Amino acid sequence: MNLDFRPAGPADYPEVLRITRDAYLRAGHFTAGHPYMSVLENVEHRAEHAEVWVADAAGAVVAAVTPTFAGQPYSEIARENELEFRMLAVDPAVQGNGVGRAVVRRVIDHARSLPDITAISITSATFMERAHGLYESLGFRRVPARDWYVPGEDVLLWVFRLEV
Repeated sequence: MNLDFRPAGPADYPEVLRITRDAYLRAGHFTAGHPYMSVLENVEHRAEHAEVWVADAAGAVVAAVTPTFAGQPYSEIARENELEFRMLAVDPAVQGNGVGRAVVRRVIDHARSLPDITAISITSATFMERAHGLYESLGFRRVPARDWYVPGEDVLLWVFRLEV
């Protein structure tokens, strides 16, 4: 599948919302009423305070991701000289075709093009096993010393890191 990557524009927001919601719900990560779903679904806010990229296949948005940096509003764990990406979502209709891998590779390539970035950091809930396999296959390694719990919840988030 040929993918083009570009910044999301306002016309893309409804599709980014649908893809993100569907990907997280169908994977069983959250229920529709979970508070984090409202964060994932607020694409407009995310785009105002961070970058939102889309992967486009033959004119259709099939994935989205939010790259961010230390100190920015959507950064949770990035340290100085790290790029962090969040909210990776692939349309369930095209999952299993390498789209997620292509998105992460594009993020890696972008990080390598930035002179001050030496690593990529990401957070993934312990139950997101498919994502762990993808990240590890691309060279990311767990950093247990940086793992953390979602405030007010019993959800452990693992940190993965890739030196670039």
